[in-house]
Amino acid sequence: MVEIHEADDLDRRLIHALQLDGRASFSRIAEVLGVSDQTVARRYRRLRTRDLLRIVAVPPADHAGHGRWLLRLRCAPGAAENVAATLARRPDTAWVQIVSGGTEVLCIARARSQDESEQYLLERLPRSARIVDIAAHSVLHTYYGSPNRLRGLSALTPRQVRALAPAPVPEAGDVPPLGPGDQRLLDVLARDGRAGHAELAAATGWSPSTVGRRLDRLQATGVLHFYAEFDLRYVGLHTAARLWTSVPPADLAATGRALAEHPEVVFAAATTGPTNLAVQVVCRDSRHLYRYLTERVAALTAVRHVETAPIVRNVKRAGTVLDPAFRTARRPGPAGAG
Repeated sequence: MVEIHEADDLDRRLIHALQLDGRASFSRIAEVLGVSDQTVARRYRRLRTRDLLRIVAVPPADHAGHGRWLLRLRCAPGAAENVAATLARRPDTAWVQIVSGGTEVLCIARARSQDESEQYLLERLPRSARIVDIAAHSVLHTYYGSPNRLRGLSALTPRQVRALAPAPVPEAGDVPPLGPGDQRLLDVLARDGRAGHAELAAATGWSPSTVGRRLDRLQATGVLHFYAEFDLRYVGLHTAARLWTSVPPADLAATGRALAEHPEVVFAAATTGPTNLAVQVVCRDSRHLYRYLTERVAALTAVRHVETAPIVRNVKRAGTVLDPAFRTARRPGPAGAG
């Protein structure tokens, strides 16, 4: 595995800027950061080529025609990497992770219809004697925090944040179901959230002006969210964990929104299952994680139960297999939190 050196100040500020607005022009970012357009473009291309930074677009879990499942697969000792590699190669999975000391694989599986969702659970899950148990939790609602809270990293000044932050994104409203063109649009943006109007027009068959209007509509109604997906180790965040949390139903929405505002939280969602709130947190180290649990989480009085599962390795992010070895075969290697 290639050694990853930590980001310098300009890379941190660029990542923060793109977290605020993933489709902001390089010229706009350059003006706010006080550097040239060419410098911003060169830095972004370098980070993108090294797979340290990528802009992705994801619709919310509760949007019509878009189902997501959190799958927990408990494995026999030594089997988790093979199971993770199998799941990572599938086009309908994201965030494949090895957790809990290397004995459990967690992934997010996507379905575009109810029929596909049921087929996934009944027919498509891996079958192996080395998988001891499978639990499937439907993602009912995803909570989004303020865009200026950035995963434990605050690189921009308040003035720079105000200059780059777009208008607040609402929760998804009532919009018509996605059509085939919309789905092709989302497929491209899931791979590259900065894809240009010409590329999106070619994929959808729409004109570039129609693409622009549709993007504006999807964002304005809260159906489409852009965010910066980056290697957490690159910005000094080396410890990550999944929290399986229980709260009373009356407190679920308020607690989910509160957690989404924590700088440590990268994902918070209401789910089905024995716990009803799934969270992923990232921290500088294990001491930071301990303080987060005993101070920030403990302050949420509605929380009744928390199961903490350390993330040993991220095998796949939202559509990208991180280690080429996992695209074809199993390979042992050191853990990473990014």
